[in-house]
Amino acid sequence: MSLLIVGGTGTLGRQIVLQALTKGYKVRCLVRNLRKANFLKEWGVELVYGDLNLPETIPPCLYGITAIIDASASRPNELGALKKVDWEGKLALIQAAEIAKIEQFIFCSTLNVEYLSDIPLMKMKQGIEINLKKSKVNYTIFRLSGFYQGLIEQYAIPVLEDLPIWITNENVRVSYIDTQDIAKFCIRTLQLPKTKNKTFFLGGPKGWLSSDIINLCEQLAGQSAQVKKIPIAVLKLSARFLSYFDWGQNISDRLSFVEILSVENNFSKS
Repeated sequence: MSLLIVGGTGTLGRQIVLQALTKGYKVRCLVRNLRKANFLKEWGVELVYGDLNLPETIPPCLYGITAIIDASASRPNELGALKKVDWEGKLALIQAAEIAKIEQFIFCSTLNVEYLSDIPLMKMKQGIEINLKKSKVNYTIFRLSGFYQGLIEQYAIPVLEDLPIWITNENVRVSYIDTQDIAKFCIRTLQLPKTKNKTFFLGGPKGWLSSDIINLCEQLAGQSAQVKKIPIAVLKLSARFLSYFDWGQNISDRLSFVEILSVENNFSKS
């Protein structure tokens, strides 16, 4: 079986690549920058140029491919790519998979997207789930919570280097999970026919607040954190203001994630 992994250079994607190689799969990665992805080539991955921003580059990448694993997402510093990558690009990928008669399409989504349709990215993810289910391709959808790996840069390093940590008075509990565990689920799915056309929810055993993580980091580091709080109202006002301008629309879409923080949420349940 040969796999095309989209988002192979990302935090989750590279773990999926490693797991697939460990299990003996032939792995191809769709990448925009061959130089930055050279480490994947050193692992034994076949690199092909492709860009979800450019749908015409997708079909050639699928030649000889059995299954697709999509772990991609536009980066926070690529504000203009949000709609093109996470909506138009992924729709093009699904359409190309149908034409190429791909046997299985594994899509990494997010927990609770159906309750967060006011957030553009969440609405897009839910729309991709719907379109994938309507397609002729066998699918498996994993709805994921936060990644443990992201906590290192967000909390641990600032505590160790005495840098400020910016938080809100949120009520969101997140059941963080190791990306290595997610990768194992993705690859194991390829061997289990019963997982086709199913949706699974993946998260850790405990829901964490930001304050819980900071307290733990302080205990482990033996020093106090510089915690700075920003009112949710300020973020909401900023998002609303920026939405009035074409140049600020993408920034506003990112800031709309504040809606998650303004209500009682539990990303350890679904």
